[in-house]
Amino acid sequence: MSTTVEKPDNAPEHCPGTGSENAGKVSACAGCPNQQICASGPKGPDPGIQLVKERLEQVKNKILILSGKGGVGKSTVTALLSRALAADDYERNVAVLDIDICGPSQPRVLGVLDEQVHQSGSGWSPVYVDDNLSVMSIGFLLSTPDDAIIWRGPKKNGMIRQFLSEVDWGKLDFLLMDTPPGTSDEHLSATTYLSQADLTGAIIVTTPQEVALLDVRKEIDFCRKVKVNVLGVIENMSVFVCPCCQKISEIFPPTTGGAKGMCLDLGVPFLGSLPLDPKIARCCDEGKDFLTELPDSPAVLALKDIIQKLVKVCEEKTTK
Repeated sequence: MSTTVEKPDNAPEHCPGTGSENAGKVSACAGCPNQQICASGPKGPDPGIQLVKERLEQVKNKILILSGKGGVGKSTVTALLSRALAADDYERNVAVLDIDICGPSQPRVLGVLDEQVHQSGSGWSPVYVDDNLSVMSIGFLLSTPDDAIIWRGPKKNGMIRQFLSEVDWGKLDFLLMDTPPGTSDEHLSATTYLSQADLTGAIIVTTPQEVALLDVRKEIDFCRKVKVNVLGVIENMSVFVCPCCQKISEIFPPTTGGAKGMCLDLGVPFLGSLPLDPKIARCCDEGKDFLTELPDSPAVLALKDIIQKLVKVCEEKTTK
């Protein structure tokens, strides 16, 4: 007599399923953040999935910010998007969740490095950058910014579950989740816990050169395998605009057509390109709001066009 093995919609390839007697014990389970739970715990769905679903019921759009390659400016783009989405004229409530456990940078980029999180009866309270922009990061839990986090997968997995299910996010229009590069523990944990929480999709950040696009193709393949909708690709550092003479230079030549060509090949939306602006990098280091500090920057002007496309894509997904 056959039995039905319970398997999440976004389970990795060859996953035996949480209801299987082989759960957590076969070679396909090696490296999975849920391996120990599946092997030793009761068979069935992870209870954290339901907790996350309940906690995020008032969050309209839940978006993962991904990049296959490190150094493409993913955290900077996350901060740019959050600032632009929360701009006063839009009246949106926006939050950033920094799930780059080993390299948290959002506290510095958003200018709240010295703040601390507080706990109440409703859970952890995120740190507020502005009245309608908040952030949560493991960086707030470290004794000093220089402390290294040396954790294996299961501990990272538990921390991400806590962030998603125990932070009092309140009512949000957008929750942007800044992830580390690659397709490993943090990404599997996030997609697993968000599998029942109506995840809006993912934005993928790249730079134009082929060495970055190679890894981004893997990231897009990851999204397809775990059934995460790709909302679009942003090409960061597409060109360099000299702040003195306004001359445009290609720092990373797009030898294979850049992100736009890749999107055409793979059939994913292209949200736009952001030029490299050293003044924005300085604002991020100092935690300043680049929208008010540099309103005429080419990067800020390009960002506004990207935001319009992103909001439209999210609205279309919501109405389907």
